[in-house]
Amino acid sequence: MGKRSRKARTGAGAAPARGYERSRQRNETARAQLEPLAPGERPRAVTIAAVIAGVMAVANLALYLAGWDVRGQDPNLGGALAVCAVLGVAAIGMWRVQYWAVIGFEVLLGVLVVFAALSLMLASNVQGALLSLAVIALAGPLFWFLIRAMARIQMPER
Repeated sequence: MGKRSRKARTGAGAAPARGYERSRQRNETARAQLEPLAPGERPRAVTIAAVIAGVMAVANLALYLAGWDVRGQDPNLGGALAVCAVLGVAAIGMWRVQYWAVIGFEVLLGVLVVFAALSLMLASNVQGALLSLAVIALAGPLFWFLIRAMARIQMPER
């Protein structure tokens, strides 16, 4: 057969494509507008997340001690204590504006939103669908605002 015609490849020193350059400029502009946190300052989203994590830790422990059934069965003590410990550590870390705590809670929120969306797809009644929508409506914006707050929190030096 014949040789295929190929587009000319750009060399290593070639300028990036126009779209990448615009994106890079937007990122640099957004970074330049960020103000670092003042000493003792805590972003509102981080404060709200810390309070929510603390309330959830205490509520999980209280519900376990009250004998609350989960899906018709008694919950496991180890599992209940593990959830309380993770949420408690996240609450304390976020209250102290620690980057690792905020990003860890972000992971928990992301998993929660994904599971709520999957549950919404599989909801067999209106109550289940409304519960899934409520979780998405509350956890989604908190996830977004925490991402914006993390941009101002300096990552610890190694």
